[in-house]
Amino acid sequence: MNLSKISIVISILFAPSFILLLQYFDFKNVTLLYVLFMFAYLVVLIFYKQELKTIFVPIIYFIFLILAYLLSSMEFVKVIPALISATFFLLFLTAYIQKKKLILSFTKKFYKKELGSDEERYIANGDAYWAVVTFINTLIQLVLAFYASDGLWAFYSSVGWYFYFFIALFFQIIYGKFYVTKGEK
Repeated sequence: MNLSKISIVISILFAPSFILLLQYFDFKNVTLLYVLFMFAYLVVLIFYKQELKTIFVPIIYFIFLILAYLLSSMEFVKVIPALISATFFLLFLTAYIQKKKLILSFTKKFYKKELGSDEERYIANGDAYWAVVTFINTLIQLVLAFYASDGLWAFYSSVGWYFYFFIALFFQIIYGKFYVTKGEK
């Protein structure tokens, strides 16, 4: 059973639903509700023997929600998306340093057409680009966590970063079209 899609839904709904519930309930009760939900979700993930990569993000939520509850700190709640973004930054940075060609392997898995040698060479260097993109996203998340309104933080943490990543992907594709086309002539 693949439960990783539920993690995506949780990450999208987490921030706005948390802020919405704070309008009706106190911080401790909302945080406790989320701690209990994450605990139940982790139990289900473990019961269905999900891989560590599927369990990792809910563990971050669980730990920081417990800290937020114990310390009555909204900042611990708001920093969760930044930590998840930092995790992806480290993943891409490690892939770049170790020359794992993570983006190329994803591309080959989901893009069924045969890649030209220039296209493959360009995409193979994509890990560095995505390390920079995720690093900038982590910085944005941290700034929003500590300096932005709850509403702006909730928007960016749920769907705003998808727009940012879409724009980053768009620029990578457009640059690649010119770079690869230029290299093939």
